[in-house]
Parts: sequence; structure tokens; C-alpha cells
Amino acid sequence: MIIKTVELETVCGITSTLPENINPEFAFAGKSNVGKSSLINALMNRKSFARISSQPGKTQTINFYNINDAFYYVDLPGYGYAKVALEVKAKWGKMIENYLHKSPMLRCVFLLIDIRHEPSVNDKTMYDWVVYNGYHPIIIATKLDKIKRSQVQKAVKTLRTGLGIGSDVIVIPFSAETKQGREEIWDIISESVNGLDKE
Repeated sequence: MIIKTVELETVCGITSTLPENINPEFAFAGKSNVGKSSLINALMNRKSFARISSQPGKTQTINFYNINDAFYYVDLPGYGYAKVALEVKAKWGKMIENYLHKSPMLRCVFLLIDIRHEPSVNDKTMYDWVVYNGYHPIIIATKLDKIKRSQVQKAVKTLRTGLGIGSDVIVIPFSAETKQGREEIWDIISESVNGLDKE
């Protein structure tokens, strides 16, 4: 995929009104330290457009990145490790839920999970939540470069078992370092942008 233009077009906080976009949206959800910004940067062919922080939970808004004036990457607030009050976490949850319910242009939700570990309770909850809202999430198993190639198959199997999903659910191992997996993600986005129904 050729990325010609990238713009952080809209930033929505807890009290913000969601934008009425006319182009397809692709949302990215995941634990606070799972590498979401690194993935989005890789998909934008930019090194540091989406802010990467050493402090988990830095993304406290829903960020809409306009790509080629054709579609959007939507960065959802991270969950899990953020050192914030439970009240704030609850508001983030409501914000994400509101987005999943009300955005007619949302075509696909990518759920990021660290390939090195079994899915957490939060990961499982988020997966079930996305399914409940009518989407079939695509799993991106991040930090692929942190494990040996011989461990990948076992790690993916552990991830599937932890989430309780079968072979019908797409799991894409991904590395922000080597960019492995990026083409598969782009293919899914391209097919959807070209008019296929949402996954």
C-alpha cells in the first residue's frame, strides 16, 4: 500500500462528539504497552507520527488519522496497565463503547495482544466486548521479534486458547522492528476499502 498523506485529523476526549466521517475507519485496540503506536506508525510508513511513550496509558483520547483522504486509522485508548483512577478507566471504557456503537463507518477492529504472553483477563474481556458490539476482531500478535521463530506457532496456539477462539479468527504475528505482518494487515484494509463488507 502506498501511503501518500497522513494527518491527525480529529482527537476525541471523554466529552467530545465523535466525527461524522464519510470514509471507512479501522480501529486499533490493545493493552497500554502492547505496541499500538508502533504498529500504527508502521502502517502509516512513518517513524514517529503516532506518539510512542514509555509511560503506559499515555493515549487517553480516540485519535483519528486520515490516510490518503481515503480511510482512517483510529487509535483507541489503551487498557490494563495505565496508572489512572478507576473512575477514569471507566470513562475510557464508555468512550470506546460509544465509538463501537455509534460509528457507522467502522469497518474492522484490530485487537493487539503481546505474542510473548498468554492473553490477560483484560484482553479476553476486550475481545468479547468487540464481538458483542457486532464485529469480528482481527488479532495482531505484536512483538514478534522478541521470540524465536521456532516459538511462533506455539505462541499463536496459546493466544487462541487463551481467547477461546478457533481457526476461523485471523491472527497476524507482527513486528514493528522488521515490519513482518504489515503487508497482511494492509491487504485486509485494502480489501475493505475496496468495498467488501466489514469483517
